[in-house]
Amino acid sequence: MRVLVVEDFKTLRDSIAQALREQTYVVNEAGDGRLALWHLQSGHIDVVILDLMMPGVDGFQVLKAMERMKARPAVLVLTARDTVDDRVKGLDAGADDYLTKPFALEEMLARVRALTRRRYKVASSKLTIGTLAIDLNARRAFRAGVEIELSAREYAILEYLAMRQGEIVSRAEIWEHVHCDDAPPESNVVDVFVSLLRKKIDANSPDRLIHTRRGQGYMLGLGD
Repeated sequence: MRVLVVEDFKTLRDSIAQALREQTYVVNEAGDGRLALWHLQSGHIDVVILDLMMPGVDGFQVLKAMERMKARPAVLVLTARDTVDDRVKGLDAGADDYLTKPFALEEMLARVRALTRRRYKVASSKLTIGTLAIDLNARRAFRAGVEIELSAREYAILEYLAMRQGEIVSRAEIWEHVHCDDAPPESNVVDVFVSLLRKKIDANSPDRLIHTRRGQGYMLGLGD
């Protein structure tokens, strides 16, 4: 999943970004609202972690601009102001959740996970597709009760497909939401990782769960 971190205090922004990357999120960073709006134009952001009080274009202006987006990301607001009025103002401006500085990174990660599930209309942190079980909090996957050893990239792809289970997901969409290197999007990196993932997920099972839709992309789900 792709997260945009908008925070003008670089030390805090770096800490948040590092914590997210360690959990396999793809992270874009912005030190001001203007750069945040530039990143948001891509349309591939799942969650925005947004500081409200920034010089120039502040967080409220970013929230206002996001009202016009068709596929609006979920927004976790960060602020040092902890009055009821401040929280109400942020939520009324369009924030989905609110976190007051200082905060524990573990709590921030939990809130990002919850917002990601909400964005994809996933009600539980435990997903089940046939005999495949995915623990979104622990970032672990099991097939018929046996844990599957996955690399960070393989898990990221599996999680994204699982969040959209039953849907055809294009290679470009997978690329935009889980890639974190400099390989060009037209390369076969996605195909290679999906192939590796399929061998682990569908190995020793009569029911295939990862399906290729030629010319369209991939789908995770039961059936052909």
